[in-house]
Amino acid sequence: MLELYHHGSSACAAKVRLVLEEKCLPWTGHVVDILRGEQFRPEFVALNPKAVVPVLVHDDWVLCESTVICEYLEQAFPTNPVYPRSARGCAAVRLWTKAVDEELHPACSAITYIASHRYTILRNGVGSFEEFLKQGGSEGAAARRLKWEWIQKGIEAPGAAERIRLYDSYMQKMERALGSGDWLVENRFSMADIAMAPYVNRLAGLAMEGLWQNGRLPRLEAWFARMRARPAFQSALVQWLPEDLAIEMRTHGGQAWPEIRGLLGIC
Repeated sequence: MLELYHHGSSACAAKVRLVLEEKCLPWTGHVVDILRGEQFRPEFVALNPKAVVPVLVHDDWVLCESTVICEYLEQAFPTNPVYPRSARGCAAVRLWTKAVDEELHPACSAITYIASHRYTILRNGVGSFEEFLKQGGSEGAAARRLKWEWIQKGIEAPGAAERIRLYDSYMQKMERALGSGDWLVENRFSMADIAMAPYVNRLAGLAMEGLWQNGRLPRLEAWFARMRARPAFQSALVQWLPEDLAIEMRTHGGQAWPEIRGLLGIC
């Protein structure tokens, strides 16, 4: 039995849901509302001391870290593979997943908090700075201080502009990679596309499609249309984001877009 602890706004959780759906694996979901701090409840921290989603439980065996979960699912359930068969293809995919984990995901966290989540968290009540630090579990004081800055100052927070530019650089990297085919690796749908899909979708959810529309990144725009047409996209991404949160993210993201567009020099 596969059980997934996740949340609709988590890009890491969306990546795992995409793998589950693309591989046609039955699973049970447990939503952890990370915007209300449910990830810090003792029963969840017992599953994952880092207090982050996703967490996969397979027959009472607990596994954390989204990329590790995806690789485990591929090996444990080889039907409907999402990794290439060739060693070079697998290595190329892992370069994308490594970049997501190390650079793109932190940038995504920043732009999401800066543009939208800060309003949701402030409305729900963030408490004092000291209380906010204590909620961090094993996240670390430096990371919590950074998130506090994002919540309090938005795009004016230290390092915010650099993370937004980094995010855009990955969209341009995708545009170049798609010059040789419809998909990111070996012109075949793979884990590389799954890994990137939630992060492009996040920008769309924040009303920031201007990053690729109007001829700016046409290959990326066509790739995203192909991703959206896959049945798993609806069942893994769209249906799990609560409608009120989707509206809030698009509204606040749209309000932040002119400033972000100016920062990136998009006409």
